[in-house]
Amino acid sequence: MKTSLIRVAASIALVFAATFSAQDACAASPNEAAVQEATAGFYKAINAMFEGDIEPMKEVWSHADDITYMGPDGTVEVGWEKTLADLNGQAKMKLGGEIRHEQIMLKVGPELAVMECREIGQNVVDGEPVKVSLRATNVFRKEHGVWKLVGHHTDKLPFLE
Repeated sequence: MKTSLIRVAASIALVFAATFSAQDACAASPNEAAVQEATAGFYKAINAMFEGDIEPMKEVWSHADDITYMGPDGTVEVGWEKTLADLNGQAKMKLGGEIRHEQIMLKVGPELAVMECREIGQNVVDGEPVKVSLRATNVFRKEHGVWKLVGHHTDKLPFLE
């Protein structure tokens, strides 16, 4: 009985060790690092958009017809042209401030990645800083070897509705 328990414990330890090793290997994968870089680029682009500069957004997004944008104003856009029109409208608002993300979970496959996060920071509305705290989901797809945003979904912000 004691030998059986030791064997079971050893087997469980090996399974845990293999699981953590696999997770560590995934965490260090080139795709995950590239998606992290694409995510950083997206949040840099959001902050540029708050200053009225839309150009960085054009770089981080896929320009495909199947992308989706469900932003903080509550609209749902499908396709690059409609998404770009929405983003241009936000850029014209020049909300100022800064948003950063706190990663909750990142799942990376060979061609698709999903990142769930909190978007926190502030914008400026009528000259006053307004705190922002949203749940967000970002979907990236590898296109021609580059990770591009193909989906963004956030909670709504009352001052944008």
